[in-house]
Amino acid sequence: MAKTYRIAVIGGDGTGPEVVAEGLKVLAAASEACGFAYETKDFNVGGNRYLEAGGDPDEPSIPVIGDEEIEELRSFDAIYLGAVGHPDVAPGILEKGLLLRLRFELDQYVNLRPVKLYPGVWTPLKDKGPEEIDFVVVRENTEGLYTGMGGIQYKGTPHEVATQIMCSTRHGVERVIRYAFDLCRRRDDKKRLTLVAKTNVLTYAHDLWWRTFNEVGQADYTDIERDYNHVDACCMWFVKNPEFYDTVVVCNMFGDIITDLGAMIQGGMGVAAGGNINPGGVSMFEPIGGSAPKYTGKNCINPIAAIAALAMLLTETGTNAGDETLVAAGDRVEKAIMEVTPRMQSQSAGRMGHSTTEVGDMVAEAVAGA
Repeated sequence: MAKTYRIAVIGGDGTGPEVVAEGLKVLAAASEACGFAYETKDFNVGGNRYLEAGGDPDEPSIPVIGDEEIEELRSFDAIYLGAVGHPDVAPGILEKGLLLRLRFELDQYVNLRPVKLYPGVWTPLKDKGPEEIDFVVVRENTEGLYTGMGGIQYKGTPHEVATQIMCSTRHGVERVIRYAFDLCRRRDDKKRLTLVAKTNVLTYAHDLWWRTFNEVGQADYTDIERDYNHVDACCMWFVKNPEFYDTVVVCNMFGDIITDLGAMIQGGMGVAAGGNINPGGVSMFEPIGGSAPKYTGKNCINPIAAIAALAMLLTETGTNAGDETLVAAGDRVEKAIMEVTPRMQSQSAGRMGHSTTEVGDMVAEAVAGA
């Protein structure tokens, strides 16, 4: 009997539910076209629920998501997230309470960020097109500075001290590096993996990255070329020669920075998608742009990033399950996106030219007719 995939849906805040609705529209078309079964369950998690439950808008006071909900999420095949961020809740409360908590508790140790320029999408890079901008960044997602190790002493005095510790373990570094090598091999493109770090300054933590990268590569991935960039040089080369890159592996903080640069060169947050991956557990997929609350209900937000996240959900879930049908469905959705994006531009550069729901309809129709 064929498997029925269970997908948890967290629409979240602002325009999140609107773009997720378009992704689900495309999911239905892909299911019909490719012949896989799925079911979804909505989770009401976000700023509105936090405030309605009595959460302090300025300081974290109650859980954004409950322990029992996290336990239930473990039973799903994937999580589809819209956006997090509420105008009446201070920055950081929802992000830490939901995004970071899920990443850590579900051990989603890979943040996967494709940097792919779709046809017809504007890029600020002169003379660069889809042929030059097509690589992927593998960011370590559960260690580094974001673990919260450190603290403040003597707060509010002239002698105040603040520390934040960059925590790297051999286990954490090696598993994300191996994931990146494996992904590079599956992409079968330039067969080049670039480590991005700062070994000349972060001589303890990033020496661990450097040694692990080379030891693992020499032992098990001799078919993959190993390359290295200091993070500042990487920022320059992303802009000057993005066509050089194939697969990039990077620590948590630097990955957070360079993937936003990557999103801009692929056309902006409206087309950038990402996944928080646990290859042996449940992974979460989301558009990278924020909740854009001022556009809520106006049917004008670009859903392409959310639909691209849906394509990632299908491809990654299918890869981990060994289900070629699901992988093919993910490819079908991405090809449909590439068919639709050239038709989205209006005469005003950078404008979408269609409503949110119209774009979702166009992609769903392309999936159905592919």
